[in-house]
Amino acid sequence: MHTDIAHVIPSIVSDDREQRWLEKFQRLSQSPGLCAAETRKNCDIDVRGILPSIHMPTLVMHRQGDVVMDVRDSRYVADHIVDARFVEIPGADHIPFYDHTEELASEIEGFVTGVRHGPNVDRVLATVLFTDIVGSTERQASIGDHAWKSVVQEHHRIVRSVLERWRGTENDTAGDGFYAAFDGPARAIYCANEIAQRVRDIGIEIRAGIHTGECERIESKFGGLAVTIGSRVATQAGPSQVLVSQTVKDLVAGSGLLFEDAGEHDLKGVPGPWRLYRVIGTPESAQHLA
Repeated sequence: MHTDIAHVIPSIVSDDREQRWLEKFQRLSQSPGLCAAETRKNCDIDVRGILPSIHMPTLVMHRQGDVVMDVRDSRYVADHIVDARFVEIPGADHIPFYDHTEELASEIEGFVTGVRHGPNVDRVLATVLFTDIVGSTERQASIGDHAWKSVVQEHHRIVRSVLERWRGTENDTAGDGFYAAFDGPARAIYCANEIAQRVRDIGIEIRAGIHTGECERIESKFGGLAVTIGSRVATQAGPSQVLVSQTVKDLVAGSGLLFEDAGEHDLKGVPGPWRLYRVIGTPESAQHLA
């Protein structure tokens, strides 16, 4: 899967959680035979002869770093449709689900309506928590789909109850992973630790990553580089580990929380090395914060 992803959606090549979601989506969308037939059909289609017959407003968009399509192909299409508009969008993903989606949506909005409003962005300081079940694919294979569904449902119930206890806001759920936001880093740490402890009772382990930074609030969800960093921190954690960024550790100084240096790490797509820390102890006196 990694090789295919690198040639179609390079922005998620190191994001196992997103890859698992995409793999499941593809499996449920069509059978292998239908996929092969559709691929052959797409390769055999030649639209060059009908392009001059199109006489309606047309927008042709191309990723500046598209790893699948040559920009000359897209320009050819635009050049042979009367009055077509050609626009290059930042990014390298051929499938436009993840990378620079705001620019993509803005161009479409402007083309359809004549007005480009852009996203409604509000920047706030928040702590983001990402969790993910460790070894989920292997466990699913060993116990079967039906039993695994029950495990995942119980996992979701536990995570949501702990999030409510520590006043975390669920932002997204993809497969067996959760993304939540908190108004402070200490609550996020206590929440992650409690989740890690409680899911052991159902025979699974999670990894967790936490980062605090300025996030973009787009409608009801948080986005931006701080969220990406939190997701990347989680990928570095081991079974039942809670990893935090240096920012989080500094912000909770004096809280009684105990950390162990986990060294410097390169986080995919994030500039520079990042020093991370494992949470190794939480004070019992902190229970009053819940």
